[in-house]
Amino acid sequence: MLSEPRSGRLAAWGNALLAGLVSPDEAVLAIVGDDAVHRVEGLPGEEGPVGLTLALGRLRALGVAGWRVALPAPGYPLGLSGPPEFNARALEAEEAVVGYGAGFGLVPEVYEAGPGPGDLHVEVLWHCLPVREAPPADVPSLGEAERELAEALRDATVVLTRLDVAASGPVAEAALDAYRARAEAGREVLAPGYPPRAVRVLELAQRVGLLISLAYSPAYGTGGAHGGAVSASEMAARAEALRPVERVARRAQVAAFNAWVEERERG
Repeated sequence: MLSEPRSGRLAAWGNALLAGLVSPDEAVLAIVGDDAVHRVEGLPGEEGPVGLTLALGRLRALGVAGWRVALPAPGYPLGLSGPPEFNARALEAEEAVVGYGAGFGLVPEVYEAGPGPGDLHVEVLWHCLPVREAPPADVPSLGEAERELAEALRDATVVLTRLDVAASGPVAEAALDAYRARAEAGREVLAPGYPPRAVRVLELAQRVGLLISLAYSPAYGTGGAHGGAVSASEMAARAEALRPVERVARRAQVAAFNAWVEERERG
């Protein structure tokens, strides 16, 4: 969760494009990121996959006035509104974008090829599917998300510190240094047009995601896959402490990415 999901990039920059704040080329470049290419299949009026520029323009013409994010997990349909076929696809991918104003959604399928993590050729095929136009499931307001995130982080920090997860190590220091360097370099957390609070909530959620990933890192702290905790009971306590924090951070991400649409709904 340190970096935003692909659905987050598509929703954020797709919304900026709809608002006229960026050009189609700028939006597509930001959405694709480090991937090689993104294409969309199942688009009405098209027999095969098409490029993102054409797809986003066509969906706008079909009535899509905004994009929301869904980040579902088993038993947790965060951001989904149905129907079952779309929900099943989104659950398998663990992410999706849902159109606002017209019943279309996009679910990514990622294809990777290459010798290793540092040298991968990545292509993404977005499946365009019908969605039910209804309020998304379990998405908090920005204010609720910010409050939940602060409370969950505070509670988890108490437990994780007691279990020696807070002990620093070379991997932790390197990850934190990389995060600070990205922030100092002016990395855009969200696309233009989002309220400052959404940027703040997403950045906090990403910081929490970094802490969670470090807590589970094999090289973190002094121990193995669970850092400094060594006993089975300590590892269980750590997992118990992290589980609600992960869920809250996921909810906060969705609230931040969806803030553009929520503002327009309020008028």
